[in-house]
Amino acid sequence: MKTLYSTKSSVVGGRMGTAKVSDSDLVIKMTPPGTGDGNNPEQLFAMGYGACFDSALSVVKRMQGVDFDSTTEVEVDLLQSENHQYSLAAKIHVIASNTNLSADEIQKAVEKAHEVCPYSKATRGNIEVEVTSEVN
Repeated sequence: MKTLYSTKSSVVGGRMGTAKVSDSDLVIKMTPPGTGDGNNPEQLFAMGYGACFDSALSVVKRMQGVDFDSTTEVEVDLLQSENHQYSLAAKIHVIASNTNLSADEIQKAVEKAHEVCPYSKATRGNIEVEVTSEVN
């Protein structure tokens, strides 16, 4: 398989430190969830997954010859079991607009995007992911 892009991150201090990437001037102050000024890994994962999924949906729309505007919302939950095992779950919700397609047709396109999205492929079988849509 051909590598299209590669990047490298560097994190010092974990959830209370800083994160940066090697090919950008982006530096992020990391903070635990709900603790204030900064960002946490779950927020960054939600943003990355949303961008990747919406791009995959654009590919599916071209492949299927359908047209609609989309907003992709991703909710990421950090879960803790009683024995302090941690895991993630994600909910992807696509809001379609400017279309004559039915809700069922939109959902089918969204489900196809879930099949082809690299983030969906990476998480398949590892975390629970719910995929829904609506027509606005």
